[in-house]
Amino acid sequence: MAERSSLSRRRAALEREWARTIPGSSAPAPAESGVRREVAQSWQRSMRTVDPETTCAPDDSADIGPRWADSPLRGPVTALTGQLHSIAHDAGYIAAVTDADGTILWSYGGPAMRRRAERVNFAPGGRWDEAHMGTNALSLALRTGEPSTVFSAEHLVAALHGWVCYCAPIHAADGRRLGVLDLSASWDRSNPLAMSTVRTLVSAIETQLRADPAATPAAGIRLRCLGAAGLTRAGRPVRLRPRQLEILTLLALEPGGYTPERLHHAIYGDRPAGSSTLKAEVSHLRRATGGEIANRVYQLTTPLACDAVELVEALAAGDTATAVRLYRGPLLPGSDTPGIVEWRDHLAVGVRAAVLADPDPAHALSYGERVPDDIAVHEHALRLLPADDPRRAVAVARRHTALRR
Repeated sequence: MAERSSLSRRRAALEREWARTIPGSSAPAPAESGVRREVAQSWQRSMRTVDPETTCAPDDSADIGPRWADSPLRGPVTALTGQLHSIAHDAGYIAAVTDADGTILWSYGGPAMRRRAERVNFAPGGRWDEAHMGTNALSLALRTGEPSTVFSAEHLVAALHGWVCYCAPIHAADGRRLGVLDLSASWDRSNPLAMSTVRTLVSAIETQLRADPAATPAAGIRLRCLGAAGLTRAGRPVRLRPRQLEILTLLALEPGGYTPERLHHAIYGDRPAGSSTLKAEVSHLRRATGGEIANRVYQLTTPLACDAVELVEALAAGDTATAVRLYRGPLLPGSDTPGIVEWRDHLAVGVRAAVLADPDPAHALSYGERVPDDIAVHEHALRLLPADDPRRAVAVARRHTALRR
């Protein structure tokens, strides 16, 4: 109780200084105000480009999936997903990772904190650098290269005065700043131990970056195979036949690789096809991917950025939000190749099961767009939505249409 009272007094004092300094003032906060120097200086810089009364961060989410897939942070962060999820649920925080420019690439939090975060676009695609969202822990950590904590009205934007944020930059082995890791919560959950947790997590991420630099995806190569199919290299499309896309998809989903016999069966099943046909297809793929396929066992020598692989990782980590965002449709929907059909069913069942087990109705509503005939998904959304939630109309309409089919 005493600790909360102390936090309340600190918050009230900061609110008074914010009200005195921010509206129309070009003078820095007085030295005796209790506003830290780095915060006051950030306020002055921020007010050149940011309205303190803005309600949410600008959105830059158009290509956030590919950007996260190609980020060197994806592998190390995915390896720590269990710890991050535990922290988010047990301590009531939301975790986020940005790129070097301050755009959030990944986030996770419990349902209540996630809803609060979405209102200010503290979510993938949100731009949280100083020029776009003013003074906050992420922007300070990016600017200074040092860990940063921002409490309540230290934030320039009034909509963030109910928050406390702990953040530390993440550096590559060569010293480049790759982004930041942030833990945020409501102001009354302020706890100095949170910064220790952030530092520990960042240290673990940086250790993985130093230990396994080859674990990041092949630069510039991306395979899309959910709902549609295509390979790009350095942002340009690579022309592949459907059979070659099937082979590449299977290799991406099976990091241990295939013996020639097993891959032949996964592609052709019991249909007659000579081994030379498969060899020719794989040879073409080697040229398309820059020689990233091993010989004796057909295997990708460097992990490939692939939406289906990211979906598998999200399901394994229990990250339903990411799984739903990635699942734009069935795996290579036009393919009847045995190995693809097996993986297609595996992924579809996995996403559906995750949605039906998740207590957040937003996931059921988003997934419901992809499966209009799935009555159980629409009914799940209705069970979770409060009676006065306007989104119930969407779920009701979808269920009605599905029942009539």
